[in-house]
Amino acid sequence: MISGESARYTVKRILLLLLGSILMALNINTFVHAGGLIPGGFTGITILVQQVGSRFWGVEIPFSFVYIGLNAIPAAICFKYVGKKFALYSVLVIVVSGFLTDWMPRMFIDFLQLHDILLSAVFGGILNAVGISLCLYADATSGGTDFIAIFISEKYHKETWNYIFAGNCVILAIAAWLFSIDKALYSIIFQFATTMGLSSLYHGYQQKTLLIITSKPDEVYTLIKERTNHAATSFKGFGYFDQTERTLLYSVVSAYETPSLITAIKKVDEGAFINVIRTEQLNGRFYTRPKD
Repeated sequence: MISGESARYTVKRILLLLLGSILMALNINTFVHAGGLIPGGFTGITILVQQVGSRFWGVEIPFSFVYIGLNAIPAAICFKYVGKKFALYSVLVIVVSGFLTDWMPRMFIDFLQLHDILLSAVFGGILNAVGISLCLYADATSGGTDFIAIFISEKYHKETWNYIFAGNCVILAIAAWLFSIDKALYSIIFQFATTMGLSSLYHGYQQKTLLIITSKPDEVYTLIKERTNHAATSFKGFGYFDQTERTLLYSVVSAYETPSLITAIKKVDEGAFINVIRTEQLNGRFYTRPKD
């Protein structure tokens, strides 16, 4: 949340976070429990602890107790180093989803009459992706390993997803050793469906390269700067079709900013020719909007 944001945006943000929390809790009490799945991250660790307590010790451990406890230290680190409001909104998701998971009855499983583990893994992964995406669109996170990934990315500018994937593999290996290997393998499908769903629904961490041929370079550059806080580089050229000099503007912006930016550019210069290229790798200075 940025300083001085409107009350309307704050309400919208909170509603998105609450809806995301409800979907994630609902997912755990339907598809995840129906398939006996172990999701990744702190959610997976929490469910694993619950299963160990139930099977070996005969103790029913509350989901919220373990889940909130695991997130406490990462949340405190993000509060100090990433953003206070970002961390607080994320804590809201953790607390609400944690208590809702304990509160929601598991009779939803019987209502769905879902006995196919593969269907549970696929559709559970998709529903999980929708819930997480809502949190990301509200400039927060669902907690867990996302806290760790964002902290390392912000502070050290390093990708951590490979390490997180390795950690998830360890969780699944423990689950396979303690319970059954087939549930662990189905859990991999669940995580894959979540990853693919997130890739399709949320593009906040992706960048697009814009190649803009325009006769109004100053106006277009001003628009890019004001809307995205990104710069641009101009190249002089010659258009053989209409035999006139042209200017090529080169700029890299966030993927989620691209559609509205293109619409605005077309209003400034109807004849602008815009080529959008997906940026696979970016080295150098790139403006990232603050989390607060």
